[in-house]
Amino acid sequence: MTDVISGPDTGASSEGSESVDTRPPGDIDRPMEWAPAEPAPKKRRLGLWVGLGGGALLLVAIGASLVLIAPGTTVAGVAVGGMTPGMAADAINNRIATTDVTLTDVDQEAQVSGAALGASIDAALLAEQAFAERPMWNLGAWMGDSVTAAITLDADTATSALRAAAPTSFTAATDAEVIFDADAAKYIATPAATGTGISVDDLTVAFTEAVNKGETTLEFSGAPTTVEPPITDEKATAGVEQLNTMLGTIGFYVGDERTVPVAPNVAASWLSVEAVDGELQIIADSTQIQSTVDTLAESVNREAVPAKNIVDSGGNVLRTETEGATGRELADTTGMATEFAAALEKGEAAYPLTVTETPFETTDVTRSLTVDISDQRTYLIENGKVVKSWLVSTGLPGTPTDLGHFRVRAHVPIQDMRGTNADGSKYVTKDVPWVLYFNGDEAFHGTWWHSNFGNRMSHGCVNMTFDAAKQVYDASPLGLEVWVRE
Repeated sequence: MTDVISGPDTGASSEGSESVDTRPPGDIDRPMEWAPAEPAPKKRRLGLWVGLGGGALLLVAIGASLVLIAPGTTVAGVAVGGMTPGMAADAINNRIATTDVTLTDVDQEAQVSGAALGASIDAALLAEQAFAERPMWNLGAWMGDSVTAAITLDADTATSALRAAAPTSFTAATDAEVIFDADAAKYIATPAATGTGISVDDLTVAFTEAVNKGETTLEFSGAPTTVEPPITDEKATAGVEQLNTMLGTIGFYVGDERTVPVAPNVAASWLSVEAVDGELQIIADSTQIQSTVDTLAESVNREAVPAKNIVDSGGNVLRTETEGATGRELADTTGMATEFAAALEKGEAAYPLTVTETPFETTDVTRSLTVDISDQRTYLIENGKVVKSWLVSTGLPGTPTDLGHFRVRAHVPIQDMRGTNADGSKYVTKDVPWVLYFNGDEAFHGTWWHSNFGNRMSHGCVNMTFDAAKQVYDASPLGLEVWVRE
């Protein structure tokens, strides 16, 4: 019978299986030894680690390409490829500040930096634009053309630095001025005078060109050039014209009426003319204006004035004897001086006043003259009542004053009067005053050659004293009705 020997427990079930001992017969009695099992070799994961490292580097490279400017990009002469926009802006600003200008053609050469000249550039905007247009991830944007940029020099800062570096190149220019001539009561201009200096505008062009070429230094002539004053003769002349036009209209208005004119010397005490940023500017003093505002009510406020018209018997208006005027009262003037000052600084010299108005009434007066031959008297009649009368001398029997209904047809302040006497002879009377024609060559007039009023003395005219003739002359508009009766 053959023995059955079990091997070591390997963890797998031996039920239902048999093992056959194949040892030689002499070794049957020795215990059986099993060779130790070799462990399974571990899998090598070197490739995985290598892959992870390369991927991380790739991610870093991709991330960088999303925040950096493309290689080969130059902005304002500065290579900014591979930089972030912030780094690029700093680099551009630094280049502008450290670019040096050597002044030539001066007593002693001098250098002035961009920083000292007040050089500036919108570096942040340029850097952001460069990144937006040429990001590193866009391979097609690599090695693009240079981007030029505008550079500005602060005029005051640059002039101060250049004057310090080359003082002999500078002489001051004189501005033209606008002043008030009290004797002429108008504004006049004083002339400008040119000076010398170094042109900041020309230097700006040269500085910009050099920087955009990538240069960090440049030479510029510091020899004196003509410098025009900021306030030229042309600017001063224009200011004079504007101000003198304002003097012709300045005042406080009710409607179109300049109710309160302002005299030129008063207006000049309100106004000054100053140079501001190279331009002439009108400055108005509201405190000076207030003193006039405080007196406005005295000139503006008034009672209504009734109108009076002279009419004939048919109601036709022959003349307005008294012009009507509305009553008015000035509104609150708080803040008026400040408002007028602001308007004057804009060149507006007419200030509209706000008033409360009261309408006026109109009265019609029916007026006429009556010459009574029997009484040798002339009557001024208004609304059917005699308001005044004067002794007169009418025509002699041979040259009578015509009876009838007439109208005033002409006024002559003084003239030589010619006529024919009853006997056919001619006469000339010199310097007859206040002649008021009403019927052909018959007229009311003043008389110096006699004083026999109340008796017939004339060649048909109505002789009167000078004073009476003047009163009738003034009271009688054209078309006034004249009645001559016995």
